[in-house]
This record gives sequence, structure tokens and C-alpha cells, in this order.
Amino acid sequence: MGAGGTSARRGDRDGAPRPSLARHDAIALVLGIVIGAGIFRAPSAVAASAPDAAAILAAWIAGGVVSLAGAMCYAELAAAYPHAGGDYHFLTRALGRPIAFLFAWARLTVIPTGSVAMLGFVFGDYAADLLGAPRASGPLAAALVVTLTLVNAAGLRVARRLQNLLTVALVLGLVAVIVTGFALPPAPPAAAHVPARPAFGLAMVFVLLAYGGWNEAAYVSTELRGGRRAIAITLVVSLLLVTVLYVLANVAYLRGLGVDRVRESSAVAADLLARGLGPAGAAAIAAIVIAAAVTSANATLLMGSRLVWAFGRDFPLFGSLGRWSERASSPVNAVLLQGAIALALVGLGTLSRRGFEAMVAYTAPVFWLFFLLTGISLFVLRRRDPAAARPFRVPLYPATPAVFCAACAFLLWSSLVHAGPGAIAGVAVLATGLAPMWLSLRRAQARPSPAA
Repeated sequence: MGAGGTSARRGDRDGAPRPSLARHDAIALVLGIVIGAGIFRAPSAVAASAPDAAAILAAWIAGGVVSLAGAMCYAELAAAYPHAGGDYHFLTRALGRPIAFLFAWARLTVIPTGSVAMLGFVFGDYAADLLGAPRASGPLAAALVVTLTLVNAAGLRVARRLQNLLTVALVLGLVAVIVTGFALPPAPPAAAHVPARPAFGLAMVFVLLAYGGWNEAAYVSTELRGGRRAIAITLVVSLLLVTVLYVLANVAYLRGLGVDRVRESSAVAADLLARGLGPAGAAAIAAIVIAAAVTSANATLLMGSRLVWAFGRDFPLFGSLGRWSERASSPVNAVLLQGAIALALVGLGTLSRRGFEAMVAYTAPVFWLFFLLTGISLFVLRRRDPAAARPFRVPLYPATPAVFCAACAFLLWSSLVHAGPGAIAGVAVLATGLAPMWLSLRRAQARPSPAA
């Protein structure tokens, strides 16, 4: 017993990620994190910003193409430089430790933790409606965050099984929405025409938000079995599946409801299922959205903790976060910290729901800024490190990464315009990392760079 405990403690201190995920596990993670609540809410906003059905479907196809271009860039970087830190590691190698520190700071304090809290509220809202207890949304959101934190702290095996199960349920639910749309007779013309305000750029903001999350796959690149090319196959298969499901879902919405009803709907999937299944449709879509929220929150927590682990390994000031538990095959301290911050955000959101939603909005410029910098890192590392082994190379270089970087710059600009004053708060959140960055870099000055 004593020896086992000593070994376990040694494992917690000296462990590192090992290849323990099959390809289908990684695909389930990507599908689970991408197919969130967005596909059940964004289609109305996209339709309201597009002139007709053809433009709506073109936007969703374009979203898949842009996402696939970005995934190719990440696949090359992850195959050449596999690391649990994912884009944090790429930024360290290409642009230096200060930029990487600020990225990790933004990830640690705002982006994934805010996403987990937001998904907690989506879960809480729908679960409260099903239970007939509208005031229970906050406590239910907190319960979800605590539960998923404990599941991930218990170990990768438990979290992986839960993720696979939820992803199957989520994809089947989305397929049910698609089948319902195709089974219904075409929708009759709406009583009143709902005019659009054509703004293709705004439509793409909503589309790419719905496609977001695939980049998290880079964080499990070292835990994926099948060699370095496995991450590329995982990303390509996942995004092709997501694109097909998203386009078919929008065809189903347009066929079952018509363009005008899609534009004016605030819950387009619920309206479609209500037309096909009656009152049972509302309960069915609530269950699907709950599955989507739980799946995305679990995948976000699991993958985000890998970056926090890598961050803790690089900076002694945060060294306790860089411990990997061999017993759990997971960075338990990083998981617990992320869960604690997400729980605090749920508390703030419970006090001021509008303030919480505004907080999520103002993180968007920071997110797209670092996405752009990661795309630029591919160009930098191709030039600086031409001899590095690259088991996978992005096709049509440099056109493909150029398309991805242009899309990121466009989304950065669009999110700044959309967020308005909220962008200032986002920059302020990022700026809070400057002092710990300065202290950490001073302490780590004597240590060799991990990118060396």
C-alpha cells in the first residue's frame, strides 16, 4: 500500500501524456466540442444576414472550407511538433515565450473557462425548463461544472467513455432533426415576408462560431495512437462530418420551415421538431441541446486542461499546474483550477446574466487574434525550421494557410466591430497577464527555452 502510494505520488510529479486515445476517441472529442448549441441557434442569425437560401447554404459550405483550411495548418504543426500544449507550444516556438504566455493566460482565465460556464447555463436553462423550475438554472449550471470537473479529475478513461457516449447521442439527435426536416412536406409560404439585411460578413461570424472548437484537437496530439499523421486524419474526418451534418441540417430547416420562418425563429430546431412531432418535439430538442451542452463542456474541460499543464511545466511560478497524474492519465491540478474558475464565472453569471453574456462576447477578439497568430506561426516555422520532419504538410501551401489567416483577420475585425466597447474589456483581461508574465519570465530566465 505504502509503495503504491509512493509510486502514485511519483507518477503525479513526473508523469507525462502517453498515447492512450484511439482515432475514434479523438474524432468523438472533436465532434463533441464543435457540434455544440451553435447549430441549433446560429441558423436563424445566418438566414437573417443572407439574401436567399442559396446564399445561406453557401455560407455554411464556406465555413466548412475555412475550417478545413485552418485544420490543415494545425495538422501540419501538430504532426511536426506534437505537444500537449497545442497552439501554445506552436506560438512558443514561432513567436517567443511572451506571446505564448499571454495566450496561455487568456486560455487559463477567460476563453475555455468562459465557454464551460456558458455551456453550463445552456444546460441549466433547458434542464430547468424540463424540470419546471425556471429559477434552478444557476444551480444546475454549477452542478454540471462540478460534475464534469470531478469526472475529468477521476481520469481520462472515465471522461473518454462519457464523451463517446454523449457524442453518439448528440449526433443521433442532430440526425433526427435532419430526418424530420426531410420527411416533412415542404413548408407553405409564410403569411408575411421577413426581409433580410444582407451582410455576408456577419453571417460568416455566426457560421464560424458554430464551427469553432476543432483546434482543441491539437492538445491531445501526444495522446493519440497511430503516429503523427493520425492528428491530420482525425481533423479532416471530423470536419468533413461536421460540414456534411451542418449543411444537411440547414437544408432540413429551410425545407421544413421555409426561409422566412427560419429568419424569424429564435429556436429553429425546436420549431422544426414541433411541426413534425407536436408538443413532444419541444422536449426532444431540449434533450438534444442538453446533450450538446454537456458534450461540448466536457470536451472543452478535457482538452483545455492539457494547455494549462504545458503552461505550468514551462513557468515555475505556475509549476503546480504542470503535474501529470499517471493514475488518472490527466493533469488533475489543471482540471481542478479550470473547474474552479468556470464555477466562479457561473456565480458571476447567476448574479448578472447579461453581464456574463457580454463577457463571453468580449473574449472573441482575443480568441481570433491568437488564432491569426497561430496561422502566422506556420509560415514562420516553415522558414525558420525547414529541416524539421513534417509527416503531414498542408496542401496547396502557401495558399491554404493564407486563406486561413485572411479569414482570422476578417473575424478579428468583425468581432471588434460586433463587440464594440466590450473589446476594451477583453483587452483588459488579457492585460492582467502582463505582470505575472514579467515575473515568470524573470524567474525562468536562467532556464533553457522549451522550444530550443
